[in-house]
Amino acid sequence: MATIWAGREARRVGAGPVRIVALDGAKKIGAKILVAGGGRCNVTHHAVTADAYAGGSRSAIKKVLRRFDVPRVVEFFGELGVEFKREETGKLFPTTDRAQTVLDALLRAADDAGVEIRHPARVERIVRCDGESAGSGGAFRVEGAWGAITADRVILATGGKALPRSGSDGAGYEFARALGHTITERVFPALVPLKLGDGAMVRGLSGVAAPARIELRSGTGKRLQSFTGPTLCTHFGISGPAPMDMSRYLAAARAHDPRAHLVACWVPELDRDIADRELQHLGRRTVGRWVRDHVPNRLALALCEEAGVDAGVAGASLTREGRRALVSAIYEMHLDVVGDRGFTHAETTAGGVPLDEVAVSSMASRACPGMHLCGEILDVDGRIGGFNFQWAWASGFVAGTAAGAALGEGDGRSGAVTEAVGERRA
Repeated sequence: MATIWAGREARRVGAGPVRIVALDGAKKIGAKILVAGGGRCNVTHHAVTADAYAGGSRSAIKKVLRRFDVPRVVEFFGELGVEFKREETGKLFPTTDRAQTVLDALLRAADDAGVEIRHPARVERIVRCDGESAGSGGAFRVEGAWGAITADRVILATGGKALPRSGSDGAGYEFARALGHTITERVFPALVPLKLGDGAMVRGLSGVAAPARIELRSGTGKRLQSFTGPTLCTHFGISGPAPMDMSRYLAAARAHDPRAHLVACWVPELDRDIADRELQHLGRRTVGRWVRDHVPNRLALALCEEAGVDAGVAGASLTREGRRALVSAIYEMHLDVVGDRGFTHAETTAGGVPLDEVAVSSMASRACPGMHLCGEILDVDGRIGGFNFQWAWASGFVAGTAAGAALGEGDGRSGAVTEAVGERRA
């Protein structure tokens, strides 16, 4: 996205002959696009606001998102022949249901913008150059086993550490450090499945999925965060949108409050007091039948067992203690989270280069003139559902247009080179 808009903007401002190169060191180009959304690629979400993001200041995030919002994304891809459909979750997918459609459109757009894509070409080092070659904006030497290129401007779009097989293994942080930036104290997996301790009830329910409300509470019981959505029970713990959205908040909370914990409500659509009253008036109807009306059968039986209640007992015979235990199991189940599945299974990264180290109007580095940063390398991470792609499109647009415009400024030299160092991808 950054190189596409760098090329387009350089052409618009009449920058003269320029060379724009995207270096992609991953084994497969566009790997994160191809695996997103189960291979369908949820390009964005129909309603994106800064509230869906964590990390950097929401005011700064909002400024970037506003520059290239959802309608602009839809328009951009529409011009490339990609049409979208909106699903109930609010996610926008290509009507082809193929992520390859999105990747092919971006590669065509890059080619049309005059971008040279080198793949595979892993970047190993970026250094500032001194002397006349630096020009007014500063110059860089980008090196790898493939050789080296001198560039007047560099865009770091390396991603973070999530899904390392796609090329995002954290190397971008070292490039940023070497060029004067800092990295947040903690860099950790976000949007990642959670592991539960041995003996956790849900680990015996692998494959069962149900809507649930997952709450984060402090060690003193204060409610800190809540997400409601599909939750999948697995052999290792829990996955799905609600737990994965919660994962980064739990990790952040535990950094200063080791007793921070998660609580699950398995019937989020029904008020707890109403459920309690209904259980008191079941009559001859069995307790298990009532629970099965609200959750899948295997989960219903497990909840009854967790509460020590016979699923076959008639409501009229349910003791007060049994009813309270069942309500507690349904609405206040403690989830013994012992860890997460790490960067290998994470969809994005929390932490990175602090957002206040770039000028959000251009994504230009405040520490290294001539360099721009965009995407996941920055300390910005969004919820599941296309929000992180939207950040990528928006920040890539801002960085690319600023870099492209800069090629038309200065001493007017031709032959300037803009280097987009990609996520080991573009």
